[in-house]
Amino acid sequence: MKKIQIKASSFFEILKAKDTSMWEIFAQMIDGQEREIIFVDDEEKILFTYILPQNVEKLNEDRKKFAEEYAEKLSGLN
Repeated sequence: MKKIQIKASSFFEILKAKDTSMWEIFAQMIDGQEREIIFVDDEEKILFTYILPQNVEKLNEDRKKFAEEYAEKLSGLN
């Protein structure tokens, strides 16, 4: 499995500037091989990882699950 390290702050700034989602970028990266995407902070500490699936169908499942979990966490903050 190939590992890809991404500096989170820069990545999300670029997404915001280009008005695109990380899921669109992830979809473009799919080529049938699994990849581990490692998000790090500015000091190279690991923030979180994501295993990029081999197909768009699985990516869409992950996207839906992420949205549900994120909504739950936000509702818990209120």
